[in-house]
Amino acid sequence: MDDTADAIELGELGWLTPLTGGWSGETFLAQAAGERTVVRIYARPGHRGSQAHEVDAALLRLVRGLVPVPEVLEVRRADPVAGMPALLVTSFLPGVRGDDLLPGLDPTARAVLGTHLGGLLADLGGMPMLSAGPFVDGTLGIGSFEEPTGEQLDGLPALLAAREPALAHLSTRELDGLREVVVDAQALLDTVGRRCLVHSDFNPKNLLVDPQSLEVTGLVDWEYAHAGHPFTDLGNLLRFERDEAFTAAVLETYAARRTVSTDAALALARSADLWALVELAIRRHENPVAERADRLLRAIAGTGDIYSQEADRDLT
Repeated sequence: MDDTADAIELGELGWLTPLTGGWSGETFLAQAAGERTVVRIYARPGHRGSQAHEVDAALLRLVRGLVPVPEVLEVRRADPVAGMPALLVTSFLPGVRGDDLLPGLDPTARAVLGTHLGGLLADLGGMPMLSAGPFVDGTLGIGSFEEPTGEQLDGLPALLAAREPALAHLSTRELDGLREVVVDAQALLDTVGRRCLVHSDFNPKNLLVDPQSLEVTGLVDWEYAHAGHPFTDLGNLLRFERDEAFTAAVLETYAARRTVSTDAALALARSADLWALVELAIRRHENPVAERADRLLRAIAGTGDIYSQEADRDLT
């Protein structure tokens, strides 16, 4: 985990140095008495509200020992009188960020890492939840995904219908094609009835990897974790990935562990990721990831194929 300059001092926690990546720019490396910890400062309101630190701590405790996450060392509530925000202190994990490591790996090494990631995804996909929804408090109670109007969007067709005004840059042909795609995708997703723990931001920037063994040493940034579809995280990881050796290793490992075919796993992953693609396309001007997601969504809409070769070429 790399750090940047401009350290600050925070009482008994010692010196805090901002960490690149991670939780919303509010994650710091702390050094005190020769020990290193990681401190998340909840200074800005997020989608989880005042319970965000409790939910994050509970999630780390839930999965620790099953997937590589840091140990929760301390949880502090906000103190409005003293002007102190809520804090979450965890152990420091070794490793190199995946997005820094992957570009320099040869095909063999990428396949090895893909095998490790496929296994980690299978572990997450096997952690059952009773229903789908956001975690609302430190007990990991599950709420519901609601629009500001209170409406609940039940499936991809409903999502697309609600988002069409914000997708006005798509042509009539593209919108028509996308309507057909999401109907078929939702029908496929509905064949999987169970729900599981979803990290929801499973990509190389949130993975720490041992550069020698290529074992995953940490899965960080659980800010968007929720209970949802088992193939969501697989779709997230493979969204922009076109390396055959890496993709094949991920899929083969995941499919073997979850007892599905690789073709079915990929189809379900691409279908599950359409939800994120639609939401990202709306924010296409905000960052490069959203812009790239918009290009992919338009390619899919134009071809009517969630993993067409034309869509692949559009990203190269």
